[in-house]
Amino acid sequence: MVYGLVSANKSFSISRWLIGSLDAIDYPVLGGFAIVVALSSGLVIRQARSWNLMAVDPAWAATRGARVTRLTLIGYAAGSVLTAATVALTGPIGFVGLVVPHVVRTRIGADHRVLMPCAFLGGGILLAACDAIGRIVMAPSEVPAGAVMAILGGPYLLWVLRQRSAA
Repeated sequence: MVYGLVSANKSFSISRWLIGSLDAIDYPVLGGFAIVVALSSGLVIRQARSWNLMAVDPAWAATRGARVTRLTLIGYAAGSVLTAATVALTGPIGFVGLVVPHVVRTRIGADHRVLMPCAFLGGGILLAACDAIGRIVMAPSEVPAGAVMAILGGPYLLWVLRQRSAA
């Protein structure tokens, strides 16, 4: 049976992707994704010392030998590739990029040599935990990981905004 332009089954898949889900990822696709993540994140993490300098001030970083323009372009390019690959694979799962870096920074500090690898791994752990919670809470049906992340991330965003307005 066709409703409009797509079948009911395809419509369900589209709505699951729009919410953000990890349930329909094949191993060859996951392998390609792992290669993209390894290359992009390796490129960014390799320059962590320069990112530490940039965190102080780009002009100050330039006087210390950091190639600010190149570093900024690489950061934007790698971030765009990582974001595009992740969203293409899982759908738009929000709040991971907000929650994880803030929590990791408060726990381990602002040194990008440690912060970036921990944020990459922490994001994966948080997303896997949200997926597991979504599979357990209403078993045998599933709550998409994006919905679980929104339930956790929304209040966290409000808390962060409240902290900033109080400061």
